[in-house]
Order: sequence, then C-alpha cells, then structure tokens
Amino acid sequence: MPDLHRLSRRAEVMPASPIRRLAPHAVAARQRGIEVLGLNIGQPDIPTPQPILDRMRQYPAPYVPYGPSQGLPEFLEALRTYYAGVGVPLAVEELFVTTAGSEAIQFTMGALCDPGDQVLVFEPFYTNYNGFAALTSVECVPVTTRVEDGYHLPDRAAIEARIGPRTRAILICSPGNPTGTVYTDAELEMLAAICRDRGLYLVADEVYREFTYDGKTSRSLLTLPGLERHAIVVDSVSKRYSLCGARIGNIASRNREFMDAILRFGQARLCPPTLEQFACTALTQVPASYTRGVVAEYQKRRDVVFGALSALPGVRVRRPEGAFYVSAGLPVDDANAFATFLLDEYAVDGETVMVAPLDGFYATPGLGRDEVRLAYVLECAKLERAMKILAGAIAAYGARVRA
Repeated sequence: MPDLHRLSRRAEVMPASPIRRLAPHAVAARQRGIEVLGLNIGQPDIPTPQPILDRMRQYPAPYVPYGPSQGLPEFLEALRTYYAGVGVPLAVEELFVTTAGSEAIQFTMGALCDPGDQVLVFEPFYTNYNGFAALTSVECVPVTTRVEDGYHLPDRAAIEARIGPRTRAILICSPGNPTGTVYTDAELEMLAAICRDRGLYLVADEVYREFTYDGKTSRSLLTLPGLERHAIVVDSVSKRYSLCGARIGNIASRNREFMDAILRFGQARLCPPTLEQFACTALTQVPASYTRGVVAEYQKRRDVVFGALSALPGVRVRRPEGAFYVSAGLPVDDANAFATFLLDEYAVDGETVMVAPLDGFYATPGLGRDEVRLAYVLECAKLERAMKILAGAIAAYGARVRA
C-alpha cells in the first residue's frame, strides 16, 4: 500500500519564502497595536498609472471569459509597442503573456530543463528562483558574488568552473533583486560569449529594467548580437507600473522552437488573467514622465536608506545601482533571529520594521546568515523612521546577545 504520510520529493525540498515566512510575527505585532513598516517585500506604494486604472474601470463585457493561451491580441500588441520603445523590436509571435513573472520563470525552467538539469545563478539571487527550481526538479548551481565588488560578476574562468555536463542555462537578474546591481555591457557580453561557446541558454529577469540611478542604464539581453537562439527574457508589469496584484508577466524570445513549447505549456493552464490584460493594454498611454518621476523618487529613497546604513558601525553595504533593494550585512549573529526580534520584542513609538533575512537568497549553505534585504518601497519619511528603528534594534539585540 502507498505511504499516505509521505509527500513527493518536490514537496520536501520546496523552501519557505524568506520574504513571507515571518508574516505570522508581523500579524501578531499588528494585533498588539504595533505599526509594521514593511521593508521585507517589493510592494511599491507608488500609485498605478491613471490610464491603466481608467481602462480597468471601462471593462464593457457582462462576464469575464477565457482568453487566448498566448495572451489577448490587443495586449500582445501593447507589449510589442513597449519593447520597440526600449530598443527591442519583436514580432507578436516572439511574445507570450504569463500569469505574472513567476509563471514566466517556471515555464522557462520547465521548457529548458529535464529533472536533474542545472541552471547557473549568481548569488545572492531572487529567492523564488529556488522555489521555481524545486517545482521543476531543477538544481540551481550558485556562483557567489561579493558585497565588496558591489555584487558584480566574477571573471569568466570562475563562472565556467561551475558549468557541468547537466548545465542548461545561466539565469541573471539586472537590475538585480536583492542587490540592486546593474550589470555592465562588458559583463553581459561575457555571459553571451560563454553561452554561445558552451551552447547554453541565457535567461534574463528584466523586471526592473527602467529602475537605474546615477546616470546608469540597463541593457536588455535581446539587444546582444548572435543570441537569437540563446536569449530569453522574463518580464512583468508588477513593479514597472505598480501592478503587483494584477499578476501579468511575459516571456520574450526570438527562439521560435522555445516559444512553441511555451505556448503548449500555456495551453495546459488555459490562459493568463483576462481582466488584468484588458487593463494593461493602456500601458502604451502611460507618459514617459510617469517613469521618470518613479525613478527619481526611488533614487531619493535609496539615498535615505543607503546613507543611514553606511553610517552604522559594523554594517557592510554598497550603494545600489538599480531596482529598489539593498542587501546589507549586519553586526548580528543571526539575521533570522534578529528579524524575529524586531517583530516580537522591539518597537519605537509604536512602530517596528520587517526585513527579509538574506540566507534564503543563497544556494550555498551558510551564506547570508548575518545579512538582510531591505526594499525601499515606502515614502522617505517612513524610511527615515525605519532606519532609526533598525539602528536602535541592532544595539538592543547585540546587548541582549551579549547578556
């Protein structure tokens, strides 16, 4: 008889999210009357562009039907227009709409890899890559980057040393979550050369494409020459237009064989959300001034958080170049225990801070134990209070540990 107490190996290895696993502690804090300043999750408080909200309210049909598996034609055309505007001309057949960027990554791993195959990732990396790998029985093989280098890539030899017979792809995120690192043209060209020479796919998570600071720009993978069969971009409207709950993402690739497989994956799940796609067709009406204003606001927030962190004794941090995250090493023995301490025991004037421990953003055991990720997604006044709370909590936690 089957053992009904045993679940699948996939279920056993699925990690808990370091971004969300402390949520019960935050709920308990709020029940005690504590306001929790949430820096643990990339949920922008920036208003969604008005043309998209207006479009959502104009939905005319008496019911919400299934749509095509590839996506609504009018939304695919809006995506094609968007990509052309950032210097990436694509045919409609080279685009596929997903249920958020999450499904885009999961579909991509599933289409590229057999169970037991490997994908190279640069750690620390977006923690849910681990979850998507577990769901598809893929192994994430880490290449470690260092805060001292601003989390930029090591040399080619160090990367190629991690490539094995079951390596199928290299997965990158630039601008980076959780580091805020923006890869240079030279770094992208090095990865492109490795993938061309080794016959690997190169997958780029470009969700934060527009969010770069201090005059930096982010180059799309799809602008690199000679990668027509190698290059795959996963993307989302979530952060770009403050639409996290809409759950609309997409895949873009000129590899038609890959895109055909993705379409068949999509047919199995029927279709992406219809109403949200309808609303997002208005993304072509969002003025460039909206994005410029959002980027300027995030740069101000970054400066508040980085300035406060870099002034704290014992904190290891580098100035983020993009996205809206900063990874920091703290003078604590255990970031998970410290994050729990913040929610369970520490508050200033009825407020505390929620952070994401960084160990779950690594694949190498033991790394990230004293590091956290902060998402600077709150207005500057709240971030200033949050940084003061964090400074006080570090001192209080250290005193308690010493005692």
